[in-house]
Amino acid sequence: MSSSSSSFSTRAIHHGYDPQENEGALTPPLHLTSTYAFDSVEAGGEMFAGDRVGHVYSRISNPTCDLLERRIAVLEEGEAGLALASGMGAISATLWTLVAPGDEIIVDRTLYGCTFSYMRHGLAKFGITITHVDMTDPENVRVAMNEKTKVVYFETPANPNMRLVDIKAVSDIAHGGNATVVVDNTYATPYLTRPITLGADIVVHSATKYLGGHGDVVAGLVVGTAEMITEIRTFGMKDMTGAGMAPFNAMLILRGLKTLELRMERHCANAQIVAEMLESSPGISKVWYPGLASFDQHALAKDQMLGFGGMIAFELEGGLSAGKGMMNRLQMIKRAVSLGDAETLIQHPASMTHSTYTPEERMEHGISEGLIRLSVGLEGVDDILEDLSQALGRISAQHAA
Repeated sequence: MSSSSSSFSTRAIHHGYDPQENEGALTPPLHLTSTYAFDSVEAGGEMFAGDRVGHVYSRISNPTCDLLERRIAVLEEGEAGLALASGMGAISATLWTLVAPGDEIIVDRTLYGCTFSYMRHGLAKFGITITHVDMTDPENVRVAMNEKTKVVYFETPANPNMRLVDIKAVSDIAHGGNATVVVDNTYATPYLTRPITLGADIVVHSATKYLGGHGDVVAGLVVGTAEMITEIRTFGMKDMTGAGMAPFNAMLILRGLKTLELRMERHCANAQIVAEMLESSPGISKVWYPGLASFDQHALAKDQMLGFGGMIAFELEGGLSAGKGMMNRLQMIKRAVSLGDAETLIQHPASMTHSTYTPEERMEHGISEGLIRLSVGLEGVDDILEDLSQALGRISAQHAA
């Protein structure tokens, strides 16, 4: 079976594994080992030197993780993948590999809170310049580029306010200055967007989210060229972070990938209906969802996304106090951080996932105090709508009065 000609779901289920090579086991075996035995001293030395393919220690590589790495690489249409302990492990191992003191990273205006903190409060301490620009206009990247720029980094859609970045346009500009383009594809997943095919160099994921899909694992993934992934594995992961993925977690992500296409289609369908309901509800001041015609970047979303995802941002006319009241009245929908689970989750970024920003920084970076983030799950959409409707009921009544 050719991975290049098979469908997304077929690759997600079958790529890289032959049951007949594993005693007929339909499900890939879980390799719970920390270390590996060598045929000879010479063989071990060759593996440590990189002159022979093989596993030497599970902080560096593991057969179960290796299958996941090959599978995510083919789904993202990259050369190689790397499995790490968390999304932040994936991001930090990648950036430790790509930059050195004196270098610059150009990032979008909006980033996930822990990514923002890692860059502004972490990398910046080691002499790395972090420059934020509004990447909704790619020309801002061109203006910011200089001889110190080594990486251009962004999320699309961005967490939590749903801003999109034109991957191809920004990649073309960044490559003109010899910068490496790193895209966080957590929100979209490779089913909806494949940044590498649009010109990006490296993709990072919090596999905790849609790739796992069940809220029962914390994991991260990186995809890029074979050469770059080797560098991140042997330096950023092995030496700088030690953030190797546990093989049991790799097994859970492999399981999640098998249903990724089906789940993403349901997430997208439910979110579209919910976004339209929210947009028409009294007391809602604004809804941000790429599938809405009112979304400023709707045309770009149609151009670079297969579907519009399961994430919605919105704000109530009453601001933060109204939002808190509404969230506290929800019954089925759970107040929780994370996203991409089967359950619909709702949270307040300013006090939760993006609390690492100061209030002034949140204002500067497009995260209002009253913004609400909704991860639309896999429940029956009528049940999601009913819970939101009853929670919004008091606001609607006040609006009518």
